Amino acid sequence: MTEGISYIHLDEVESTNSFLHAYSGKEGSLMTIAHAEYQTAGRGQGGNRWESAKGLNLTFSVKSYPLDLPVNRQYLMLEAGALAVYHALSGYSDGFSIKWPNDIYWKDYKISGTLSECSVSSHGVRSCILGTGINVNQTHFQGNVPNPISLSTIVGHEVSRMALLDTVTEHLTVLLERINKRDYEMVDKEYKQHLYRSNGYHLYEDANGRFEAEYSDILDNGHLLLKRRDGLVSEYAFKEVAFVLP
Repeated sequence: MTEGISYIHLDEVESTNSFLHAYSGKEGSLMTIAHAEYQTAGRGQGGNRWESAKGLNLTFSVKSYPLDLPVNRQYLMLEAGALAVYHALSGYSDGFSIKWPNDIYWKDYKISGTLSECSVSSHGVRSCILGTGINVNQTHFQGNVPNPISLSTIVGHEVSRMALLDTVTEHLTVLLERINKRDYEMVDKEYKQHLYRSNGYHLYEDANGRFEAEYSDILDNGHLLLKRRDGLVSEYAFKEVAFVLP
């Protein structure tokens, strides 16, 4: 067990994010991790639900306490969470990428998502809870996610969920230490290096309909910049634009 990290195992809970919001027990100085066999109301970004069969996948939340992180850089916490999952999964197979803002894809299929909820004050980010779901051993999905896939489907055999959680934790520990040392640009650069659809023109859809554009940048506040073929650059917050999948 890594120093400064507290682990909590839950058989069933409404959501691990909600649990950590209310948790008043012994907390780790670097982070507290709550993982559950089953969430009755698992949440995704923007109010979405996260489907997960009991005992087959990895659903967990991490509460951490960044040092002197400005409020306008809190998106770095979501970047760190996505990067930790990306690196852990990349140890099993090639083909993974980070789909803005919070999903992990294998090719054009979704395997993971992370929800970030930060508590802020006038002095900066006080704490942040990253809630993550990873499809590990589930092979049949009944929800409204159009393109789910699991790690066991990709590699052809069942995978230890706890071994995967340990690997995610190792990567997240390194990334949080970078943020605490104010190596913000290193984390941000690494996140952008592994983005889904980072090259070439692809189909997107906003309130005005479908259009072709290429990735331009992601701002410090997490907004996505897309550049159309005529040179027009548009800025989007989460849920303001959708990736049109193949």
